[in-house]
Amino acid sequence: MAGSRGSACSMPACDGKIMKDERGRDITPCECRFKICRDCFLDAQKETGLCPGCKEPYKTASGNDGNEGFEGGMVETSDKPWRPLSREIPIPNSIISPYRLLIAVRFIIMIFFLIWRLQHPNEDAIWLWFMSVVCELWFFFSWILDQVPKLRPINRSIDLDLLYEKFDRPSPSNPTGRSDLPGVDFFVSTADPEKEPPLTTANTILSILAVDYPVEKIACYVSDDGGALLTFEAMAEACSFADLWVPFCKKHEIEPRNPDSYFSLKGDPTKNKKRSDFVKDRRRVKREYDEFKVRINGLPDSIRRRSEAFNAREEMKMIKQKRESGGDPLEPIKVKKATWMADGTHWPGTWTSPSADHAKGDHAGILQVMLKPPSSDILLGESDDNLIDFSDVDTRLPMFVYVSREKRPGYDHNKKAGAMNCLVRASAILSNGPFMLNLDCDHYVYNCKAVREGMCFMMDRGGENICYIQFPQRFEGIDPSDRYANHNTVFFDGNMRALDGVQGPVYVGTGTMFRRFALYGFDPPDPDKLLHKETDATSPETQPLNPMDFDPDLDPNLLPKRFGNSTMLVDSLPVAEFHARPIADHPAVKYGRPPGALRPPRQPLDATAVAEAVSVISCWYEDKTEWGDRVGWIYGSVTEDVLSGYRMHNRGWRSVYCITDRDAFRGSAPINLTDRLHQVLRWATGSVEIFFSRNNAFFASKRLKFLQRLSYLNVAIYPFTSGFLVLYCFLPALSLFSGQFIVQNVNVAFLSYLLVVTICLISLALLEVKWSGVGLEQWWRNEQFWLISGTSSHLAAVVQGLLKVIAGIEISFTLTAKSASEDDDDIYADLYLVKWTSLMIPPIVIAMVNMIGIVVALIRTVYSTTPSWSKFIGGAFFSFWVLAHLYPFAKGLMGRRAKTPTIVYVWSGLIAITLSLLWVAVNPDAGPSNQAAGGDGFQFP
Repeated sequence: MAGSRGSACSMPACDGKIMKDERGRDITPCECRFKICRDCFLDAQKETGLCPGCKEPYKTASGNDGNEGFEGGMVETSDKPWRPLSREIPIPNSIISPYRLLIAVRFIIMIFFLIWRLQHPNEDAIWLWFMSVVCELWFFFSWILDQVPKLRPINRSIDLDLLYEKFDRPSPSNPTGRSDLPGVDFFVSTADPEKEPPLTTANTILSILAVDYPVEKIACYVSDDGGALLTFEAMAEACSFADLWVPFCKKHEIEPRNPDSYFSLKGDPTKNKKRSDFVKDRRRVKREYDEFKVRINGLPDSIRRRSEAFNAREEMKMIKQKRESGGDPLEPIKVKKATWMADGTHWPGTWTSPSADHAKGDHAGILQVMLKPPSSDILLGESDDNLIDFSDVDTRLPMFVYVSREKRPGYDHNKKAGAMNCLVRASAILSNGPFMLNLDCDHYVYNCKAVREGMCFMMDRGGENICYIQFPQRFEGIDPSDRYANHNTVFFDGNMRALDGVQGPVYVGTGTMFRRFALYGFDPPDPDKLLHKETDATSPETQPLNPMDFDPDLDPNLLPKRFGNSTMLVDSLPVAEFHARPIADHPAVKYGRPPGALRPPRQPLDATAVAEAVSVISCWYEDKTEWGDRVGWIYGSVTEDVLSGYRMHNRGWRSVYCITDRDAFRGSAPINLTDRLHQVLRWATGSVEIFFSRNNAFFASKRLKFLQRLSYLNVAIYPFTSGFLVLYCFLPALSLFSGQFIVQNVNVAFLSYLLVVTICLISLALLEVKWSGVGLEQWWRNEQFWLISGTSSHLAAVVQGLLKVIAGIEISFTLTAKSASEDDDDIYADLYLVKWTSLMIPPIVIAMVNMIGIVVALIRTVYSTTPSWSKFIGGAFFSFWVLAHLYPFAKGLMGRRAKTPTIVYVWSGLIAITLSLLWVAVNPDAGPSNQAAGGDGFQFP
């Protein structure tokens, strides 16, 4: 927390000492304890009157007890126990001020440059000039949408020690130290055990069960959208291994708490370990984990052999019955090839050999509470010489539930968004955690304190207006050079950090802590309008409210229309809202709950609650309700994450970006070129769908801030840049073929504008790198992949989106396998695989046409009687610019040992030759002799 240690002023670029009283104690002018020197304090009072820390007015001396004698009403830190859990740290002005100035300078220069371009057309090649100007106008527009929302990037800090003091520290009123923190429900989604290995999902679950948070406040739900017995039994194995793994992590403070990642760490495992029995315990757990992996990997064969044995038994029974009944012995016996559970019953989900009521898209709903809710009292383990000594370790495990929603033919199941909404409803009945944190099956908890760090924002003053906390996505297994910009550091550390200073980052699908009440479609609370509901108007503590208090237009009789017919679900709404409030321990907290309200133990589960949870995951429950339209994850786009976040921001909520010192979560990303292009295609297609829907930011409400609106407009519009980008990448080749350039003459004015614009671009990049912490190589990789994806995936997304809007052709995507490599010795072997996709055609054609254009123009210029080197150099320069950006793409096509499919070269060669011949047919006189004579640049035969 900025300014919480030491005696230096916390203002940027100030090294002054903070003020002290006559006893030498530190004093601060604000109740938030922001440390500031006398000069900075007087400047702040004179300019704005606001505290630089909490952004609220300073109080006068008369408003502070015991501080009347000091100017400004100083508050002694030792006498003022209340402190904020989180703090916003602006980027130093020495970086931000030049950054903002450069944005303004480039904006002005681009205006003058475009005016100059419009006033100086190339009369010899008006078509070339026109296309280039149109592209440049669009690039300028898209640059504004992308750059302007970055005007206020910020950093944030949190105080975990203070969170412990306020919510977990034992006290006379709470001698057992029961936590007053709200509950958190974890959601993990998986869909296909063949493409998403069950061992990966199991490791993610184990990292969640071992998270550093009060055990009784945690509940974990896994959504198996494939309804596979393999996933179900893998989760059962994970629960069994958790009995050993979770106490081991707590005893020895293990990080990370994903066993596969932990045992793969290089270095000395005993570093910073204090217990003498660590080596013995680790060896024991490692042996158990190896056996656990063998059991998980052997499950497919085990299920197959078991099912074959039971099916053979059923066949023998039918043969016996047929003989006893005297049936025709020649009549074939038909036995369903069922998938059997270990208890000798049919698996109610998807069978290996699909059958009616047991196929993907056609199976019953399944809900199994694999780990029951733990007690509220600590349960210490026992000492055993043969196992691990857990006598001083809490061995309780969080609640864990397996869910596979019902699917039937004829119902639109709405992909991942529908699965997440089922988890929202089931969890509301079983645990009703006021906060929910969703993770993909391949993203695990890397920092066991991540939930606590996010809670510092939710439980702080003003936290009641936060709809979600977005953590940055971090990835493992990426090649060291990050050839295809898989880390996305420019987006996560640049764009998202900048949006945090506006209204908050967009929701990116995983690693997000939600406020349950915000997902239910309600507006953020307005304490001034809700004071009449309080028992005492002078008290900041409010009582539980009804949903109608937040939505005056909501008729109590219409609650089933919005949320469905579940009475238990509707009854859980005000409880979730009340539990999510910050503690009202200070007058500055205007909308809170009484301290200690969440310490009583939770009611145990009963059969009625479980039965109700099963009913709300049925495929018909959402019929004639507002689920997916206003409530929960929003339907209508393959990027349901962006859409859901937009709806909450549009209602006035704000979000927070939480960058932790230690990565909160880590996952895997496709490093293969083809898989990466398909991943980007999915994101871009979702953006095109949003653009053609009523969720376009053009139609947003007034609650969406202007800069946030520009950001969402950029999210919806950026794929359309692909058409202009493809055209602009062909312009250098067209210029080289025709012997013309985008300007009449490469004169001083053009070169001056080009130089200044380039300098501004480089300067902005350097400053962005400085305030975001992104490396120059990462920034360059991002620029390269922007052109690669813009000429391939984004272009295809626009075409698919237009087909959906115009022709009604629905868009479908297949789940990308997590690994396609067969080389286990090289973790980057998947990087070198070359899998053909039509998305590769445009970049290949662009590269080949530009290379052919350089060769043709060079030969023509060398052998021309009056060579025009300026036009050749201009066209060649831009061609090299294009080729430099496409270098990672070309490198990916070569594979490890040049295993590029022949079809790649055949298609690209044919298209490049066809375009070249087409140009000759359109302009047959554009030869060396014609150019020497000054012939026209564009003539029809």
